[in-house]
Parts: sequence; C-alpha cells; structure tokens
Amino acid sequence: MVKLNYLITLLLSAIIIKINAQNNEIPLWDNIPNAIDNKDYKEEFRLDSNGNPNAIRLVSIPTLKPFLVGNTNPENPAVIICPGGGYSVLAHIKEGDKIAEWLNSLGISAFVLKYRLPSDAIMKEKTIGPLQDAQEAIRTLRRNADKWHLDVNKIGIIGFSAGGHLASTASTHFNEKVYKADDISARPDFSMLIYPVISMEDDITHNGSKVNLLGKNATKALIEKYSNEKQVNENTPPTILIHATNDGAVPVENSINYYMALKEHKVPAEMHIYEDGGHGFGLGRIGTHTQWPEACENWLRHNKFITEKPVYMFSYFKGNGEDGLHLAYSENGYKWQSLKNDQSFLTPEVGKDKLMRDPCIIRGGDGLFHMVWTVSWTDKGIGYASSKDLINWSEQKFIPVMAHEEGARNTWAPEITYNNKTKEYIIYWATTIIGKFPETQSTEDNGYNHRMYFTKTKDFETFTPTKLFYEPGFNVIDGTIKKVIDDKFVMFLKDETKKPIQKNLKVAFSNKLDGNYSEASAPITGKYWAEGPTAINIDGKWVVYFDKYTDHKYGAVQSTDLKHWEDISDKIEFPKGTRHGTVFTISQEEFQKLKKQ
Repeated sequence: MVKLNYLITLLLSAIIIKINAQNNEIPLWDNIPNAIDNKDYKEEFRLDSNGNPNAIRLVSIPTLKPFLVGNTNPENPAVIICPGGGYSVLAHIKEGDKIAEWLNSLGISAFVLKYRLPSDAIMKEKTIGPLQDAQEAIRTLRRNADKWHLDVNKIGIIGFSAGGHLASTASTHFNEKVYKADDISARPDFSMLIYPVISMEDDITHNGSKVNLLGKNATKALIEKYSNEKQVNENTPPTILIHATNDGAVPVENSINYYMALKEHKVPAEMHIYEDGGHGFGLGRIGTHTQWPEACENWLRHNKFITEKPVYMFSYFKGNGEDGLHLAYSENGYKWQSLKNDQSFLTPEVGKDKLMRDPCIIRGGDGLFHMVWTVSWTDKGIGYASSKDLINWSEQKFIPVMAHEEGARNTWAPEITYNNKTKEYIIYWATTIIGKFPETQSTEDNGYNHRMYFTKTKDFETFTPTKLFYEPGFNVIDGTIKKVIDDKFVMFLKDETKKPIQKNLKVAFSNKLDGNYSEASAPITGKYWAEGPTAINIDGKWVVYFDKYTDHKYGAVQSTDLKHWEDISDKIEFPKGTRHGTVFTISQEEFQKLKKQ
C-alpha cells in the first residue's frame, strides 16, 4: 500500500499544478511581427477607485491565457476571448477571466487574448496589429489542438465592445495576409459579438476605438475596410449578436447593420437587442440583458458548437430491492424527480434472493448502458444486464465472481467502470471471506469484515480471475471510482468500521484505474452514518451523493479540489425512500423517451 501522505500529496499537487498552470499566460509569438522595439513602453494596470486593477494598458507583448475545461473529452470546443476597452485598454477581468469561467461551465475551453493595443510607438502599422494577434491566436489553438484537447472545427471567438470589433474583423478578414503565416486556417468557426463596435463610419462608430485603431485622419478606403458590416460575405462564420437599445457608447445600429449583412449573405445569425443595460454590462447587471449568457448557450447548443445539455440520471432501489430498478432525473444535479411514477423499470430475476440492490449503471465504450447490482445478502455473485435505452434490457445474468471462495459470505454493492485505454470494464465489489484479515475482525455488524475485490471483462462473457482490489486496513465497502484528470483516479469509499465507530466516507487516489490506491483519507462526511457514495463533476465541482441511511434521507458533499469538502445536504432533494444509487448522464433525446414510460 502506497503511503497516504506521499501519494495523495503527489496526486493533489498534480491536479493543482495543472489547474494553476493552465491559467498562466503564454506568449503568442516567438517573434512579434510588425513590432518596433521600445523599451520605454511598459505594460501597466489601470486601477479603479479602490486601487484594484480593472484593465491593462500599453500592451505590446500579446499572450494567451488558457482556461481548459476539466473533463475527459478528447476534443472540446474552444473560444478566444477579446476583452473590450476602446483599443486603449483591455478589461481583462470583467470581459476576460470571468467570461472564461462562464465558458468553462458550458464545457468550452477558453483563451483570453491579451492583444496588442494599436500604437505607433510599438508598431510599424498599428491598424493591423490586433488582427495579426487574433489570427495567430486562432492558428495557435488549431496548431495545439491535440495538446489542449480541442476540436479544430469548433474554434470560436467572442468579443466585447472594441474587442467585438476585433472579433468581427477576425471573422471577416481571416483570409487577409497580414503576416507570414503557415497554412492553418485563421477563420473562426463561430463568433459571439457582445455590444460590439462594428463600423468605423462617423454616424454610428465609437470614435475612441476608431481613432485608436485607424488614426485621426483615416482615409475613406481604410474606414470602409474596417467597417466590418461591409466586409461580410457567405464565408463569414455563424454569429450571435448581443446589444442594449440604450447603449450610449456604441450605438445598437452596429449590431443591427452587421446582422442585416449576415442575413443578406445567408449566414446563420441570431441577434438579441435588450431594452436596457447600457454599455459594458459584462455578464449582466440588473435587467433583461442579464439573460444574454443563456441566449448564447442555447444558440451554441442549437448549432451544435457545444453538446446539448445532459440530463442527470440516478439509478436506485427502494425497500429491500424486491421490485427492482428505479430511476430519477435532474436538470441541475440538486433537485431530483422520479420517473414512471417511481415504479420499477426492471424486475430482478437472478440470484438466491432475486433482489436488485445497489444498481450501478454506466455507459460503456459500445454506447450501451451496463448495469451491475447486488442480488442477495448471502450469494457469491452479482447481477448484470445491458440496455440501449434504459427501457428494454438484455436477459439478466448471474456472474459468480466469488464462487471459487468457499468462505465468501457475500458480494455487495458492485460498481463498474470503463477503461477507455484498454477497452475493458472493471467490476469491483465488497466481500467478507471468513478467516481473512483477522486483525480487523469484530463481532459488530454480524461479523462482516469486508475488503474490495475485482474482475475485468471486455464482453461480459469471459472474466479475469477475481483478485483483491483494495485493502485499506479496515472494513471497507461501497467503493466507486472516477477519473479526475489524465491518468489520475479517485475512489470514494465507506469505512464500515463500527468499533470504534466510523461509518463515514473517505477518498483514496491512484494513477491507474485498477490501482494501487492510496491509504484512505480523513472522513469527507460529517457526524452521521453515510454509505453508497456516487460522484459526478458538475460545473467544475465534485458532488458526492450518499445515503444517510440511519436518517432515512440522502445527503451530499461538494469540493473543487477533492481535499476540502462542504456539506450541501440542505441543497439537494431526492424522491422519498431513495436507497444507494448511481449518478450518470444521458442525452435529451434519450430522456424524452424515458419520460413517456
């Protein structure tokens, strides 16, 4: 057994390092094009009335600040963020980091672009400087798609105010050769323009942005070139525009004219004009405009730039498990409602007692749902069935995983996890073998003294020999494993020790799915008896649900780092009588079929 302090520290450090490292700015260029060396030109923060930095000015060295989503998808959509500030400053927090965090919550990797602010002091041709940076940012994401797990066909751009002008410039001038570049496309796949400056025409432009970008004496040709409503064509990417009618800085006509140009060229487009909000409202203040992030999310899902919002599912049993599988659903992971009027979806047919306790369901590599469950209090095997829709199930199978052990008293709370790398399933459960581990044997709890065992399979026909999976030095049960990042895994488990009293949940870590797992942590649950943990990551937070079985209700704890835990039991709601279940997700289409049952 690997020592707790060493492995947990190692794994948590890896997680923290990765999270922190991904937010470090990285240089956009090896050699900045169009640059004039000016050692007296130094970047600085603009401070608000309280002395806090709220914008960056005098930017001469462009960077990207990555905010990578913490999921296990091999390819994720990504968005480059262009903060606003009239081409004189960059509102890097309100229209940068905070936007990145919002995009992350949608499953989108975000990259805050600190683009060069146009200045004759640092650029040979200041008008093209920001566009050079935007084009290279898009190419950089595509160039590093494998490294950052990005989908090269779902690279978008979002811009605010003058950043919206840059985003629309990148969306209409992507073929313009403004520096010596490779053959990687600089065209964004979609754009989101938030109270954007679009036009350089005097009657509707934002004059500060115009002067900073084009100069005080811009030619008519230059004004037309960077009036992006006039540069739209059929290759301009799909766009959503957000603006407030009462915007006193950037007239709403900027968005309206761009939308009309998109419509004329049959480019997919959507526009939301709100009654109030003024200018620079970021993610929203007070009023109807606060709905714009939801409007963008819906637009992104409708156009399949991000996957549809999943439905959270919960498989559970009631009573003693006699009537079989129950299912509940949730849209947010907090309030759960039963399906089929809380009637069973599948009646148990195998095992000594024909029970269906502790149903664990996952979606496998074949796209099917695979379920294992406890069939009896005293049997030497577990139940198994599969389904393509959670409605119609295969013939139930009894898997005699402990039949070879004469002293095996039980096989309880089986769980199943799919290994993407080896294309196999690992099934693990708790068993007491009479005479094993005498150092923790007790007369308490009817003499049960569990350890965790496992087997592997690729087809649910042949199985590897059963082996000991986890021996923490105490009576352990109800293990469930989740992938954290890359090859880092966390196991949530129950310390079943009754004397001295434990009956709580703990965590252990490993850099391989099948172990070895570290010593168990301190309890992550409170001073109540807890069992049957099941975990999921919701918007960057790990939520662990569990059965407060002596209190006859469900509880939950939450963490962002798997180290510090907050009890959120008062925030969740489950159907009455819910017992030991498993959380997983399904698509909206799958859910609609289930609702009809």
